[in-house]
Amino acid sequence: MISKLHYITQGETAEEHLENIQRACSSGVEWVQLRLKNVDPKTILETAKKAREITAHYQTRLIINDYYKVAKEVNADGVHLGKKDACPLKVRDYLGKFYSIGGTANTLEDCKELLTKKVDYIGLGPFQFTETKKNLSPVIGEAGYKVLIEELKSETPIIAVGGITLDTVTSIIKTGVFGVAVSGAITNDFTSIPVFHQLLKAPSTNEQVYKLDDNK
Repeated sequence: MISKLHYITQGETAEEHLENIQRACSSGVEWVQLRLKNVDPKTILETAKKAREITAHYQTRLIINDYYKVAKEVNADGVHLGKKDACPLKVRDYLGKFYSIGGTANTLEDCKELLTKKVDYIGLGPFQFTETKKNLSPVIGEAGYKVLIEELKSETPIIAVGGITLDTVTSIIKTGVFGVAVSGAITNDFTSIPVFHQLLKAPSTNEQVYKLDDNK
């Protein structure tokens, strides 16, 4: 199952990432992506182990950004792959069918390529300018999401990402995307998580079981 709300971790240190995961889980988030950058492999692994302990306690799904071997070692729920990371097909062979695999896309062509590689969901963005991405790709905006969704005509969940806030989430969902990935807005205010859920109408009972129901 793919949640409608994804929390992408932030923090100046690995410890801050873990503290933020704890806060997010205690505030009701159901899907956490551990996103550590510019950190040595040992720290990645040790942080992922601790993140798994926290998320397991709250029965929250844990996705590891980039490091698919770490995802398997810590028994995470999946991995999110950037455009320069390993091929999703290779990762699927390594992880097996019970792990969720997501991929990053910035364009229609990116989405189509990921679909051929059988990802479970696509993180499409950026919606608008975001400090974490430094605007490396052109912003998509609401109109762009609507066009891309109509072009793709895919059952694979599309998750909007990049500068998403409470003020924008309702209009984004109306474009046809399945859900949103949020980082800064949640890190700055963990009490916003229940509000995001309400706006997304995304309690756990409303998640899409896309693999098991061919009618959806």
